[in-house]
Amino acid sequence: MIDAPAASPAVKYKRIVLKLSGEVLRGHSTDPIDPAVLERICSQIKEIHELGVQVGVVIGGGNIFRGLSGEQKGVDRTTGDYMGMLATVINSLALMDCLEKMGVTTRVQSAIPMNQVAEPFILRRAIRHVEKGRVVIFAAGTGNPYFSTDTTAALRASEMHAEIIMKATKVDGIYDKDPKKHSDAVRYDEISYVDALRQRLNVMDSTAFSLCLDNQVPILVFDLNAPHAIRRAVLGEKIGTLVRG
Repeated sequence: MIDAPAASPAVKYKRIVLKLSGEVLRGHSTDPIDPAVLERICSQIKEIHELGVQVGVVIGGGNIFRGLSGEQKGVDRTTGDYMGMLATVINSLALMDCLEKMGVTTRVQSAIPMNQVAEPFILRRAIRHVEKGRVVIFAAGTGNPYFSTDTTAALRASEMHAEIIMKATKVDGIYDKDPKKHSDAVRYDEISYVDALRQRLNVMDSTAFSLCLDNQVPILVFDLNAPHAIRRAVLGEKIGTLVRG
């Protein structure tokens, strides 16, 4: 199979890791996965795929189970984290199914071996997949407890030499304080790693953030619910908050 066509000249970021929280799949539904929300997210991924962008996706499992919350309910932290990793596999398979139905060739790679449903994570294979125009979804976190899917995104972006991590959230960027609690909260267009750390802004957890800082992987935080948000981000439009050195 020949490699995928080159990305459109209009594209600013040609290889990205898209970080999604599991909670976004729930939407306003009581079910863990809202089909309408799933389709809307996959439509956005398809948009950038058609621009020739090489896409890796990391999705959380918080809509199904989160290790930290399990610990508060009496579940052993290590066991709970593995349960959370399995939840990310369910979400990854849902994304894959939806994308494939839209005509987007997709591969799920799991950090925990489960050959019946996903490929094992193999870096060289993952790189080859995206070079061939396939979307790669990285499931089961890093395969280790005590590491979040934020850390997974930072690790995979570093390994894949992605140009940026695009963290799609429910807010339109990073603020100096919680905009839900403070009407005078100020949104940053851009901020350095050092300033984000100094102000203890909730960008990513500390392990993930350190990986991005050490490997100089920029992070773009933006609102997934904005129209064509991911497309606008890869085209380099002013959207959300950019964190870089």
